[in-house]
Amino acid sequence: MPPSNRILVVDDEASVAEALTLVLEERGHRVESAKSAGEAEALLAARPFDLVFTDLRLPDGSGIDLLTRIKADSPETEVILMTAHGSLDLTVEAIKRGAFYYLEKPFTPEQALALSARALQFRAVKSENRALKGALDGEDFGLIGRHPKIRQIHEVIRTAAPSDASVLVEGESGTGKELVAAAFHRRSARAERPFVRINCAAIPSELIESELFGYRKGAFTGADRDKRGLIEAAAGGSLLLDEIAEMPAHLQTKLLRVLQERRLRRLGDEQELHVDFRLISSTNRDTAQMIKEGTLRKDLYFRISTIKVRVPPLRERSDDVMLLAEHFLLRYTEKYGKRIRGISQAAYSLLARYDWPGNVRELESVVEHAVLFSQEGQVMPENLPEQLHAAESTHYRCVIPPYVTMEEIEREAIAQTLERTGGNVKKTAQILDYHRPTLYRKLKKFGLMAETPAGDEGLEHAAP
Repeated sequence: MPPSNRILVVDDEASVAEALTLVLEERGHRVESAKSAGEAEALLAARPFDLVFTDLRLPDGSGIDLLTRIKADSPETEVILMTAHGSLDLTVEAIKRGAFYYLEKPFTPEQALALSARALQFRAVKSENRALKGALDGEDFGLIGRHPKIRQIHEVIRTAAPSDASVLVEGESGTGKELVAAAFHRRSARAERPFVRINCAAIPSELIESELFGYRKGAFTGADRDKRGLIEAAAGGSLLLDEIAEMPAHLQTKLLRVLQERRLRRLGDEQELHVDFRLISSTNRDTAQMIKEGTLRKDLYFRISTIKVRVPPLRERSDDVMLLAEHFLLRYTEKYGKRIRGISQAAYSLLARYDWPGNVRELESVVEHAVLFSQEGQVMPENLPEQLHAAESTHYRCVIPPYVTMEEIEREAIAQTLERTGGNVKKTAQILDYHRPTLYRKLKKFGLMAETPAGDEGLEHAAP
């Protein structure tokens, strides 16, 4: 861990504070300590800290109250709550207030170091996400992401947008194809001219021709005036044909001629008009298969795909889920005036493991739902829509927060099973499928207490 990490330890037990400080300093961290909430607040006001360990019970207040003040003044600071009185209700309340996790006393140096490493890693990822989002917003790409495939799209936009070459954007519904198309327009010399969009799948086939090419008065029943088409409306700018693969075959031929000759004829008109526009097309279908089936003309495909961009589905760039979720969280907390500081680890765990069939559009909807159903603090699992919980229950029997080690999972499983059995080692061993001598050694290792039935006193020394 780099020596630049600054950590504050808040505990009125000198032995705990000194031991934790020593362990963290040996890892290269800069550590300061405080004996009370007031002393901690003075230190926090004087300089920023990356991580705070605070005891639940302080001489002048509660560690949860201190946590709340830290998150209000410095949301990027991670907080780990130390307690000798751990409970589910306490854990949930601490996480709602913004705690990274909790550390139950007594704890080992290894547990403290592992948890601090994960908290600092989590903070670094969030900080990098904010920096990356700011850089991308500054470039006005619209398509947010750190995945190599997204960065490659950014590079294609930088390189090819200034040209007039036709662009074909491929990708599943909800991946952000229109954002890519808009970025090509904004980064081009045509940015000050119109950007006209038409969804070929949303307009009846018998109307697409008149919408695209326009018509003269009297061209057909109901044509009571001249009307210019969307190709003309895009004069000097860009035309986006969304779901171009849905265009009828006879219109594909007509469009190809317009692209080749840069001239069009309105319906019912004998005069041809010169047109100047850049074509950007998009589709969520397999163009190779459509060409094979004959539903997409090969010569049109070659004309519209001088530059070809494939936008990956969200499941292929799962590392971007957190970045995108935070982006949408900021958008909707501002829109609805909510005081929500972030997404809890448990909620993020659900987001990270979901397959996202609706891609980024579905993620945006999920975050908006979460904001509407959250009150304050952090987004919790219960604030997320049902489909995420249903998917979780299909694949997982329990939710494990990110960055938790196998040793911590084992300790928690033993502790909870002991609690349910009233401290009965024999029943706990049966449930967890441990030999009792093995379970005794683990109880000793994890510092867990249990009843020792008569005759079992020497089992902890026996072989499994």
